[in-house]
Amino acid sequence: MKIHYLQHVPFEGLASIEQWVRKKNYILSVTKFYNNDILPSVDDLDWLIVMGGPMNIYEDDKYPWLSLEKHFIAEAINKNKTVIGICLGSQLIADVLGSKVYQGQEKEIGWYPIKMTTEAQKSSIFASLPASFTVFHWHGDTFDLPPYAVPLAYSEACTNQAFIYGDRVLGLQFHLESTKDSVRQIIENCGSELVIGKYIQKPEEMLAQNDNFSNINTLMSKILDYFATLTK
Repeated sequence: MKIHYLQHVPFEGLASIEQWVRKKNYILSVTKFYNNDILPSVDDLDWLIVMGGPMNIYEDDKYPWLSLEKHFIAEAINKNKTVIGICLGSQLIADVLGSKVYQGQEKEIGWYPIKMTTEAQKSSIFASLPASFTVFHWHGDTFDLPPYAVPLAYSEACTNQAFIYGDRVLGLQFHLESTKDSVRQIIENCGSELVIGKYIQKPEEMLAQNDNFSNINTLMSKILDYFATLTK
């Protein structure tokens, strides 16, 4: 299986997803937009994973590659590829599918619980997950649920935390791939966002949650395993 991912900044890579890919011996490739990499042909990949980043999906003037990226994501969806978006990635997918992306009422940064929707508890992909569990967040923007998408999760601070569109397109506003090292890198590069807020934790609080890191990485692997069964 060929997995391609889109990376927007040097400090937000695949994290635990890369460990899963290597363990499965799948073929892995990447477009690093900050290096002005050229996008491959959609026909040459089975999966597309769209990672996070501090930019907003509507900053096309500042980041000209955003327009190209959106077209690429749309093509992957139209060609029935498995597409997984995380944080900014989920917002880009939502935008491509025709929903509004905008600044949320509260920034959500740190470890906070999400709850599964009724639809999620009946779905193939999330039915095996707990009804509520703690995940890692780092986002200020949010999105409306795309047309024909199924809502999967919500939190106290954010109504739309996850959705599935069709069988193969998944948007996750939160991070299940995060490791202690990947969170440390975001803190080092985006520390200015860590102001006093209702849903903003201190760096030492975020990095102290060893069990949480292990739990979310296990959940990430379960989700990836599920999509892998669809690709065979």
